[in-house]
Amino acid sequence: MVLVTGATGFLGSELVRALLLKGEKVRALKRGSSIIPEILKNEGLIEWVDADLLDYSALDDAMQGIKKVYHCAAFISFKQKDKKQMMKVNIEGTSNLLNASVANNIEKFLHVSSVAAVGNSKHNELITEKNHWEFGTGQSSYSVSKYESEMEVFRASAEGLKTVIVNPSIIIGKNTGSDGSGQIFSTIRKGLSYYPGGSFGYVDVDDVVSAMISLMESNISNERFIISAENWTYRDLFTEIAARFNKKAPALALQPWMLNAARLGKGIIATLTGTENSLNKDTVRTAFKKQNYSNDKIKKALNLKFRSVKDSIAEICENYEKN
Repeated sequence: MVLVTGATGFLGSELVRALLLKGEKVRALKRGSSIIPEILKNEGLIEWVDADLLDYSALDDAMQGIKKVYHCAAFISFKQKDKKQMMKVNIEGTSNLLNASVANNIEKFLHVSSVAAVGNSKHNELITEKNHWEFGTGQSSYSVSKYESEMEVFRASAEGLKTVIVNPSIIIGKNTGSDGSGQIFSTIRKGLSYYPGGSFGYVDVDDVVSAMISLMESNISNERFIISAENWTYRDLFTEIAARFNKKAPALALQPWMLNAARLGKGIIATLTGTENSLNKDTVRTAFKKQNYSNDKIKKALNLKFRSVKDSIAEICENYEKN
């Protein structure tokens, strides 16, 4: 039997569905308050278990009869108020799950990290798994939490647990809804005039799931892999999405000072109204960074062929128009 954490999330739910199609028996962990996504509601072969990553005893119980673990669960936030809890869940929660895996002689553990835990390129070269992550003021709290989570995985692998780490870029797919990467599509669908000057990597969720399952079933262990299909500038990405929605392409280039001014203005409004401030230093900084990733390692390891981002965008936009 296979254990999947974060099974109600976008990636986790797609992974569970793919595992079921392969005939795997799946035990899926969720929080008591989590809502089972539509794509899994009619899947009666899933053994759902309510367990908190910070409750070691619950995790130990959930490990009974398990051979392999896919750890997809994570707390994702760029809000200062969430920093302490995010650090605790992502680092301590991962440590608890790893310790329970070691104690129960799990055959293999696959950890879903992020390109946020991979170092930056020094000379605008493609970022690879060899780029060293460095502590500094330019790192978000989320990035720190994912990096330190990986350190826990390396520690467990030194204790004898077979592990694999995947570092996906921005994951897109038709079932993302309006959360996560879906916010990009829902915002542009409403109309957007501006684009920031940065770039980033993107990958279809089906490719991430395929890579994860292939790595789990392979003899590969104690390695980490960037999972990213293509690098797109925000301008090109926004333009392509706008065209699919028959919207006018964003034509005004944002400048850093514009977003910083908006960030400060939103901060004042948030303080007065008690609403959330969606802009912060981390999101402003990311909007203008050129972060382009190499997928050579995963392609060579699995002979993997990625779906084009353009095709993924077309499918996502078509799905939006149906709903």
